[in-house]
Amino acid sequence: MKRSELRHKIQNSSLGFLAGYVDTLGFVALFGLFTAHVTGNFVLIGAELANPQGGSLLLKILAFPAFVFGVVFTRLMVAVLLKFNLHALWYAYILQLVLLIAFMVAGTMASPIGSEPTLMAEIAGIIGSTAMGTHSAAGRLLLSHLAPTAMMTGNVTQLVIDSVDVLRGAADENIKRRCIKFLWPVVAFAIGAIGAAFAYQFAGFYALLLPICILLYLMYIERGAMHKRKNMPKGVAKS
Repeated sequence: MKRSELRHKIQNSSLGFLAGYVDTLGFVALFGLFTAHVTGNFVLIGAELANPQGGSLLLKILAFPAFVFGVVFTRLMVAVLLKFNLHALWYAYILQLVLLIAFMVAGTMASPIGSEPTLMAEIAGIIGSTAMGTHSAAGRLLLSHLAPTAMMTGNVTQLVIDSVDVLRGAADENIKRRCIKFLWPVVAFAIGAIGAAFAYQFAGFYALLLPICILLYLMYIERGAMHKRKNMPKGVAKS
């Protein structure tokens, strides 16, 4: 396996784990808020409007523009970075890292979380949604060769279709590779989601230190790839 292929698999699995972890932690900690799952919040908003049961409606409504802001800011940032031929993925990781640290700090300041959202809890939810908007946008813009890491419905659908073709003997090598490509982020997302639910019980918002460390590691391996590309002789293909 080429080093670039290994790096891509590590990126895809790590970012899938991160998305599942942060989304679940937000859901468990902040009154059922999906920080990375916009459609899920729409469903919860509709249910809350039809049958009001708490004061978390405003938080779920604010999460949508926060997510959109994360996407917009990332798009503009990446456009500027690419215009000046800078390594956009490196800076996208930094942006996610800063936002996740801010999410952890705001969540810790809001703790203990009571039965109703406080102002600091709402700020934490807004920051978390912005962070995952950044995550989703960076994936679409800079990692389009990988399987999506925050929206698993499409991944699972494609994985099942390809798996059926593999089992019935109708899959060529491209389909088999695609099946493996979609498998790892789905599994990683599920593990992250389960892990976050338990981690929050034991560590509260400090449980976000794990995805923060994952981003630091991704920045480290991306830094290595950046140096490798810079040191390649001219005319050699860069991956």
